[in-house]
Amino acid sequence: MTESVCRQEREGAREYRRVLGLDYGSKTVGVAVSDPLRLTAQGVEIIRRKSENKLRQTLARITQLASEYQAETIVLGFPRNMNATIGERAKATIQFRDMVMQRTSLPVILWDERLTTVAADRVMDETGVRNHKDYVDEIAAMLILQGYLDRVNAGLPIPEVETDDE
Repeated sequence: MTESVCRQEREGAREYRRVLGLDYGSKTVGVAVSDPLRLTAQGVEIIRRKSENKLRQTLARITQLASEYQAETIVLGFPRNMNATIGERAKATIQFRDMVMQRTSLPVILWDERLTTVAADRVMDETGVRNHKDYVDEIAAMLILQGYLDRVNAGLPIPEVETDDE
């Protein structure tokens, strides 16, 4: 029996709440959710919008999903440049994080997502998925969330993500 299952049995009927994972892009947001024991990440959907700045419906959908899945935390991929600097996409992600926190009243943890899209493409290649564009954001959200869950379940501290270029 895993440690988390043993802990749940010791604590009786305590309800475990899920974690939502997001991969924020210019016109899409990939969404994943953890199982109630927070062991695995499953893809949920890709939220699409016509314009990068049209976020009202996207935020409403994230709020709805957080409520539906009884999420208590959100993990948002943070796209640093490969040299660890912060570019325009990362700055937009910080603004998006602030909007999500305000809208959902949930903590939003930034998670370094460098190479998750590359890893998502590799997963799709290996499993024979032909049209990567249809799934890449959802799989990237799963990889972001799974990385977070693995670290938490290993008992390791969650690294603070620096959001300022020094």
